[in-house]
Amino acid sequence: MRNPCQRTTPRPGRTGRPRSAAADAAILAATRDALVELGWSKLTMGDVSARAGVAKTTLYRRWAGKNELVVDAVAELFDALELPDRGSLEADIEYVVLQFAELLRRPEARTALMAVVAESTRDEALRDRIRSAIVDRQKRLVVLGRERAQARGELPYEEDQSLAGHTTDLIFDVIAGTVVHRALVSSEPVDEGWVAAFTMLLMHGLTARA
Repeated sequence: MRNPCQRTTPRPGRTGRPRSAAADAAILAATRDALVELGWSKLTMGDVSARAGVAKTTLYRRWAGKNELVVDAVAELFDALELPDRGSLEADIEYVVLQFAELLRRPEARTALMAVVAESTRDEALRDRIRSAIVDRQKRLVVLGRERAQARGELPYEEDQSLAGHTTDLIFDVIAGTVVHRALVSSEPVDEGWVAAFTMLLMHGLTARA
């Protein structure tokens, strides 16, 4: 018989019921669909649970509320962006900008991104979540592109990691901000001609010749 004063060591690996990747994907897809159809103000956790075929308790075990859920639904779309090696920095930039623009043409991406950005102007916690779940994660593309360009000799190495971080932030802000403004605010086409001109400006500055 076990001594009642003796501590019981928990079994390793027992961290609760594992999350279902399929359920998560269904929930995030349902969130984007509901947002396109209903808009931010009318979207509820109940709408999402019904569309995804899961209980509301399942949603709340994963996300504290609508804000967190919608940001993760947007983040999943952006996580699909990739940067294959096109052989030069110029080609890499053009590829990722065109890919980004193509994503922004999707109704669920446009609606979801505009909704969370608008709502975040009144919600500091939501801004922080957008930064961590979307912005910081997508900076991986800038880091990868710079590393490749440095290995090719197209860009110098920066030994100061703080300065390198600031440069990464600046590149990301310029590319993401310009493309989002062009596609979602101005509603102008982001086609190959525009992307080529933008890439030349980014690489060579205002003094570059056409």
